[in-house]
Amino acid sequence: MVLLTLFSTAYYFYDGIYNYKPSDIVEKKIVVGLGEGAADVAMELQKNKIIEDPYPLLAYLLATGKYKEIKAGQYLLSSNMAGRDIAEVLTEGTTTKIDLTIIEGWDLKDIGQYFESQKVGTQKDFYSIAGKPAYDYRKAASSKNFSQEFDFLADKPANAGLEGYLFPDTYFINSGTGTEEVVLKMLANFQTKLTPAMRQEIKRQKKTIYEIITMASIIEKEVKTLEDKKMVSDILWKRIKAGMPLQADATVLYALTIDSADKVYTESTKVDSPFNTYKYPGLPLGPICNPGIDSIIAAIYPTPNNYWYYLSDSNGKTIFSKNLTEHNIAKAKYLR
Repeated sequence: MVLLTLFSTAYYFYDGIYNYKPSDIVEKKIVVGLGEGAADVAMELQKNKIIEDPYPLLAYLLATGKYKEIKAGQYLLSSNMAGRDIAEVLTEGTTTKIDLTIIEGWDLKDIGQYFESQKVGTQKDFYSIAGKPAYDYRKAASSKNFSQEFDFLADKPANAGLEGYLFPDTYFINSGTGTEEVVLKMLANFQTKLTPAMRQEIKRQKKTIYEIITMASIIEKEVKTLEDKKMVSDILWKRIKAGMPLQADATVLYALTIDSADKVYTESTKVDSPFNTYKYPGLPLGPICNPGIDSIIAAIYPTPNNYWYYLSDSNGKTIFSKNLTEHNIAKAKYLR
């Protein structure tokens, strides 16, 4: 009976690691995060129906001395693969490329959550490098300082995070690439997008790159098309020059980002935050998102116009008004 039990157990593990064939073939990308152990990975494989039972795989890894050799990365695995082959892929690090797509208008909270979902790193790790969203760092240390590597960060306040500078794009990276390396790729991309001609124009206007990116981030969240962005840019710059508050709803939503608010109410405009442009005149403390190239272009090259107010209707169309009376009429008509 003892021999039979040992034989049955051995066959169970042998069959599970060499001969397991599922009734339905499943193929999935499996992401192994930094520091994940064999047991965690095996359970994830079982959850995704790549393997039926985690124990034969774990036993094989132990028996071959590879239990602690699983490498972080993204793997394309199939339930039709033998457990031995799965173990080899995971321990040899035969990974696929990861494509990370950062959407225009995402803020640090969005990117941090996305990085964590893709197992690039934890949201906490990301914040330690890029800073926290909607946080007043004037009395505290913020993100890592990359101004030595990237000259466009030279006029960024030392206590400001990297909000605004993480250029939205698709990044192809090797599996297992760390958070800081991805952030550096994003900053390098920003460096190429901000052309010498654009920098020269910013300098001619006696503005800073930080001011331009802060304005671009507001424009990014407020309107959609390049044409409208350039019109709104002129309105907002005129307001600053005239000492009028910007009263941009997007800045209030950013100030409330921890509460995940998606709509501005009258009470919301009273929130005491340096990012609230209803309460404080001028630009907010810093960028409120990471703008795309159209918004950056609009912030640098506004289209001169005679308007002072604007709003977006339910279809996203921008309605412009020359004075407050026209604006109030537009609100009554389009914001029901």
